[in-house]
Amino acid sequence: MSDNPGTPDTIVLVHGFWMTPRSWEQWIEHYEQSGYKVLAPGYPGFEVEVEALHADPTPIAEMTVPRIIEHLESVIDGLDAPPILIGHSAGGAFVQILLDHGRGAAGVALNSAPTEGVKVVPLSQVKSTFPVLKSPANRHKAVGFTFEQFNYAFTNVGFTEEEARRLYERYAIPAPGGILWGSVLANFEPGKQDVAVDYHNEDRAPLLFISGGEDHIMPPSVQRSNAKHYKGTTTITEVAEYPGRAHLMTSQAGWQEVADHALDWAVQHATRP
Repeated sequence: MSDNPGTPDTIVLVHGFWMTPRSWEQWIEHYEQSGYKVLAPGYPGFEVEVEALHADPTPIAEMTVPRIIEHLESVIDGLDAPPILIGHSAGGAFVQILLDHGRGAAGVALNSAPTEGVKVVPLSQVKSTFPVLKSPANRHKAVGFTFEQFNYAFTNVGFTEEEARRLYERYAIPAPGGILWGSVLANFEPGKQDVAVDYHNEDRAPLLFISGGEDHIMPPSVQRSNAKHYKGTTTITEVAEYPGRAHLMTSQAGWQEVADHALDWAVQHATRP
């Protein structure tokens, strides 16, 4: 941890869909060993284990973005100083919202889901999300992946089948169909998406997008387009791409390099209270 006065001493990790805070277990230990306080809050109702959410996915099906943001903000507002925010996938979009709402000293979005207005939809993303979006009835359900679907979306490169299956069994849960369907419909009804930010906000903290070059569900083109939407002249928005990394690069061999890059960048660019 940096010895510079005012440097954030707390990191808040925000997980994405099809995951719980358990997916951050290696990162938590890694950052704690560097002297940081690390929080990995689950969405409301996600405080239970993966196995419990499989047994009763009701909290997933009933989840909404406003509830998630409200909960995350309550966690951050209970801290003594603005933390570093790091989010993966949907968690990356939530980090963008939190920054826009004035939270955080710096934010890093890993393989981030897009915020409102980002209309780049690569074919691999369509295929990855098809199990949820193939039926409007899934808007009211928690929808999971088979291993084959998970492997295509999350672990398509850089993982052995044995590793991919272990991660699927340890981390994967269903996703809230209502939120995913809402993001699609928002492209036809602008202004009605919950995952929206003010791209002209001059007061938000610095933001870094980190993109896996072989990500199927949130490909680099999505990250680049999302970053280009930000128009603030006094804010910092940057993009870094890691070739050969899949969507679940948080668990891919060499994840420590990504974790250290995210933290080093955030510490370097963090706004001081």
